[in-house]
Amino acid sequence: MRLDVDEFVLQDVDPGRRDVVGGMAQRMLAGQGFAGRLDVTGDLDAAVTDADYVLIQIRVGGQETRLHDETAPLACGCIGQETTGAGGFAKAMRTVPVVLGIAERARALAAPGAWIVDFTNPVGIVTRALLDAGHRAVGLCNVAIGFQRQFAGWLGVEPARVLVDQVGLNHLTWVRSVLLDGDDVLPDLLDEHGDELAGQIELPRRLLDELGAVPSYYLRYFYAHDAVLREQLEGEPRAAVVQEIERNLLDLYRDPSVDQRPDLLMQRGGAYYSEAALGLISSLSTGDGAVHEVDLRNEGTLEGLANDDVVEVPARVGRAGPEPLPQTPLAPELLGLVQHVAAYERLTVRAALSRDPVDARKALLAHPLIGQVELVDGLLDRLVAEAVH
Repeated sequence: MRLDVDEFVLQDVDPGRRDVVGGMAQRMLAGQGFAGRLDVTGDLDAAVTDADYVLIQIRVGGQETRLHDETAPLACGCIGQETTGAGGFAKAMRTVPVVLGIAERARALAAPGAWIVDFTNPVGIVTRALLDAGHRAVGLCNVAIGFQRQFAGWLGVEPARVLVDQVGLNHLTWVRSVLLDGDDVLPDLLDEHGDELAGQIELPRRLLDELGAVPSYYLRYFYAHDAVLREQLEGEPRAAVVQEIERNLLDLYRDPSVDQRPDLLMQRGGAYYSEAALGLISSLSTGDGAVHEVDLRNEGTLEGLANDDVVEVPARVGRAGPEPLPQTPLAPELLGLVQHVAAYERLTVRAALSRDPVDARKALLAHPLIGQVELVDGLLDRLVAEAVH
């Protein structure tokens, strides 16, 4: 897929990384015969001025803060993960105000009707904050497209023929059907590849059969909490692994002969993000009506959730934006967990904006991986004491 683009602008607050990644981007575009313009800047206003699409993918505080978010909760007996649970809460508290600041500059300077596409985790919470503030925004994750590519490979077909009906909240989703040219082939995929799928998400095969669905790998933090906690207490944090991968990637990018995406990037996380972004923006631009997995207002799509909750579902995308595909009600064993986390997300947006420690404690208390007063007090002190007053 190709998209007709006149100008790219890459903005980063880190000048060293900005120059290295900008140089790599220039070589990649040249290799594709790009005849337009690429600007690399540290100036946010310059980056968003007259933009039709503003893609936000940032990590406030860098990888060091991720390491802190993944390790500090362990001292309280809680799982450490950058988007789920206590670590995700800390990241949201840092990130929501910064993303809203970027969005306000885009509102003032971008082209009329510009879209904000949010890749920044925790995507559901950040997208909710953007929509609550009245921005024209949609959230995007790569879990569904990863499943789509894998299923298409097993089926021996082009990915465009496969629609993955993945539903829930960001990083709390289940694949309930897989449509090949409109026919559900998930039962066949489970029969033939259920053991492999279960191994990938590190959950028992019988769970997939009993649910009749494939949980995203983030569900392991809920379904195998104690095992994950033991592994984290004994093993190396994912953040440390990612830091090393990023250092190696930047070294590769500095090589002027490198003009193709290195294989190492797939180990970084975010596989197929570029394809997901290209497809979504293409549909928003052309109005082709293709289906994409996105984060958007519920508006009655999933029964049992508020209309203003942000859900992650397949949607048909045109120039006016995404329209979610109709969904059957979630089974009780799925809906209960989704409702619990949706309440936490609502409270976290409130806490990120108010900076009120009472709001922060309510949010942590509502999360199913936390939910105890003693844990809440310890986590607030360790994670975000400096962020609330």
